[in-house]
Amino acid sequence: MSETSSPVRYFDREFQVDAVKILPGQYHASSGPGTITTVLGSCVSTCLWDPGSRIGGMNHFMLPGDTASPSAAWAASARFGVYAMEVLINDMGKLGADRRRMVAKVFGGARVLAGFDKLDVGAKNAEFVLEFLKVEGIPVAAQDLLDVHPRKVHFFPATGKVHVKRLNVTPNDQVQLREREYLRELTRKSGGGEVEIFEARRR
Repeated sequence: MSETSSPVRYFDREFQVDAVKILPGQYHASSGPGTITTVLGSCVSTCLWDPGSRIGGMNHFMLPGDTASPSAAWAASARFGVYAMEVLINDMGKLGADRRRMVAKVFGGARVLAGFDKLDVGAKNAEFVLEFLKVEGIPVAAQDLLDVHPRKVHFFPATGKVHVKRLNVTPNDQVQLREREYLRELTRKSGGGEVEIFEARRR
């Protein structure tokens, strides 16, 4: 679950197209047919699209930014929202997209991490991405943020369309388990920061 690994490529039987699956800390930009897909809990994904060049991309980040060690070498990482937005925009630019034409669709930020104190990770992510896009002058064409449901997102760069499916939360929900472990990894590398993690008590 690291941005150092490559996104997974597979054939999506539901939509009958080639697909690229991104995990937390990853991003992907492309043009032409196919879909970029991910599953979100408290994480947020931004789908950026340039309608002129018909180039699009998606990222998947866990935290708005690293407030503990902003100068650390690993802080320049797609796991953090600030960097995830910039690298996606830059990658799309390399493919021929124009930043001035980009529009955004944003998803995720659900409250799914039971057992957290001090910080609603999903709300912080949602707040960050909307403020970032506002400051950068990138209009938000659609959003599905917050609530308590994980989401599966399919983004089609050729058309700019997004298909979102809300998922039910189960007792051993894999989205929550994956995000908890990933967040532990981030806070361990950063030396803590503003995130406090503890296990919910079992009754």
